[in-house]
Amino acid sequence: MTDNSNIVKIDALGETKLFQPIKLGANTLSQRIAHAPTTRLRATEDNVPTDLQLEYYRDRAQAPGTLLITEATYVSEGGIGLPHTPGLWNDTQAKAWKKITQAIREQGSFSSVQLWHLGRTAFPEELKKRGLPFVAPSALYDSEEMEKRAKACGHELRALTKSEIEQLINEDFPNAARKALAAGFDYVELHSAHGYLLSQFLNPVSNQRTDEYGGSIENRARLLLAIVDKLIPIVGANRLGIRFSPWATFQVSKPEGAEIHSYILQELQKRADDGNELAYVSLVEPRVSGIVDVSAEDIHGSNDFVSKIWKGSLIKAGNYTYNAPKFTELVRDIDNDRTLVAWCRFFTSNPDLVARLQNGYPLQHYDRDTFYQPYNWGYNTWNKYDETKEYDEEAEKKRVGKALA
Repeated sequence: MTDNSNIVKIDALGETKLFQPIKLGANTLSQRIAHAPTTRLRATEDNVPTDLQLEYYRDRAQAPGTLLITEATYVSEGGIGLPHTPGLWNDTQAKAWKKITQAIREQGSFSSVQLWHLGRTAFPEELKKRGLPFVAPSALYDSEEMEKRAKACGHELRALTKSEIEQLINEDFPNAARKALAAGFDYVELHSAHGYLLSQFLNPVSNQRTDEYGGSIENRARLLLAIVDKLIPIVGANRLGIRFSPWATFQVSKPEGAEIHSYILQELQKRADDGNELAYVSLVEPRVSGIVDVSAEDIHGSNDFVSKIWKGSLIKAGNYTYNAPKFTELVRDIDNDRTLVAWCRFFTSNPDLVARLQNGYPLQHYDRDTFYQPYNWGYNTWNKYDETKEYDEEAEKKRVGKALA
């Protein structure tokens, strides 16, 4: 899939710090470009990764030393809620993911899995079909539409019980982390962004609990920090990361903001000072909310507070292409020895993104219409800069992923 009429011209970045090595936890990367995590719909009905995912990540790992953070992956069956999205709670899923991580490693690149629980953003119909509860920090829907859907199918949202929260801490996340190690991932990332379950606990809009997991900042951050402490001895702090979106309003009416994230970062820095520094903290810049760019007049926050508290590695993502061809924002943000830049939408449409950024080859603009189509038809049909392959669009739309295990 190539649209030469819709390209973004860029300057070459090969002589900038973007192409200098950087230490990231347990590994050294040869450049500071990462594939940002996204939501994909290419797994089987029972949440097993497929050959479509293998092909996609293999193509984007071609520049040695690149970090690829995978699509959001369910930490347990109870965390599901979208069809054809991958999981990592059983051995079959781990075996399938291992074929993907091996393909990435064979090209000298690195992989991180983003562990995910949907909470109140799940599809109630999908949960009901599987006999699973529709749960969140509090019984507060994210939209009137979701409330109507839940009531229409007879599967309404309820608050997590304390025993269910303890299961998340002591069973679900540790089990997924162990499966991630078995699958060969170099890093494990906790998805605490964009209004999903861990993020829902942080935000008083979605968390109105009156027990030790709600109310104060310390209480709302309790679940996330408890999971961090549980996973450090399992995967190692230097292989553990977290993603935050302090200013995003995607799936929530009010952003979480700087105050609670400052507290969490202070707690993470305390752990780092005690010898348990996480591999990275991943940040969604306020220029983006979900997969939508935020207009300049609607940006009300800044992530500048983060680096004043957290002294470890950072991965930043969020429309760095807005000021192409010069990339002045990007060049400014990597002017240190601890920051990587992650790309999502343009990595989708440019399998050779690293080479394009290095050499100044124009970027193919992504096709937003394919983002949430079943099996994401078209994701594997984008050409590299020097390719002219043509694809049968109708045939591609009919491709169904085949389970890797």
